[in-house]
Amino acid sequence: MKKVYYLKTCNTCLRILKDFNLSPDFELQDIKANPLTVKQVEELAALSGSYESLFSRRAKLYKEMGLKDQTLTEKDYKHYLLEHYTFLSRPVVVINDSIFIGNSKKTTESTKLALNEN
Repeated sequence: MKKVYYLKTCNTCLRILKDFNLSPDFELQDIKANPLTVKQVEELAALSGSYESLFSRRAKLYKEMGLKDQTLTEKDYKHYLLEHYTFLSRPVVVINDSIFIGNSKKTTESTKLALNEN
């Protein structure tokens, strides 16, 4: 599977995707227009090793809802990922059995290497 979960209104996501120069066989899913399903979140967590690894603590709602002052469990992370698209650390790139989460320089460089290999 070759898929990217991103936010069409996020300039960072758009800049990174343009930089990746993805092949036409990649499926793009705008998570605001087409929210993540339970199955998708479970598949992403299985690839990444946890729901927490998919969760963005930089989301505005994270602070607004007081989540930073709580101890969240894996069940909580899954719940919030399904509740609102903003909690997904973006973009998420899936290349076969590999997953790349977020927009850090290290992650984007690793993603580029993987893209060049496939």
